[in-house]
Amino acid sequence: MRADAARNLATVLRTGARLLAEDPSTSMAAIAAAAGVDRTTVHRRFASREALLQAVFKAKLDSSERVLDEARLTEAPVPVALHRYLEGIIPVSREWPVDTRQMMQRDPEARARRDALSERLSAFLRRAADEGHLRTDIDATWTRGVLDRLVDTVAHDFPSMEAPQAADLVADTFLRGVGARRAAS
Repeated sequence: MRADAARNLATVLRTGARLLAEDPSTSMAAIAAAAGVDRTTVHRRFASREALLQAVFKAKLDSSERVLDEARLTEAPVPVALHRYLEGIIPVSREWPVDTRQMMQRDPEARARRDALSERLSAFLRRAADEGHLRTDIDATWTRGVLDRLVDTVAHDFPSMEAPQAADLVADTFLRGVGARRAAS
């Protein structure tokens, strides 16, 4: 793919993600206009809104997978891996703000990918609990939900906060809120 075509595709995908997150009924023409490309450019690449949405979800899954790989969830010390994960996933959440739940109902392959990524994060949280970083008296599903909501909140309610600062805030809030209780000295 030519460099300009690749840039146009990336712009269409990011613009589509933003506009479809704001209004799932956004037209392909509106996405093309907001992306600064001809409508025919979008239609040539994507046969339908559904195809565009599917490409947006794939891009979000690809980005999330890279974040999990780079965080080294199984090798790095838990606090380091958590911070790496947060510093990577917050920008991904901002860049690809679409809710993947709807797509997962219609695309078994995307659902399998998302489930595999989710399991990697859940396994990391089990490791964190096993190593004494998280409380074991709290249900793991609750702990995971708290982390996911913290990421979503900082990514979308505090968009001007830089990713490193946002990761610091989320890690501190998470580890103190559901972190293991330490005996007083």
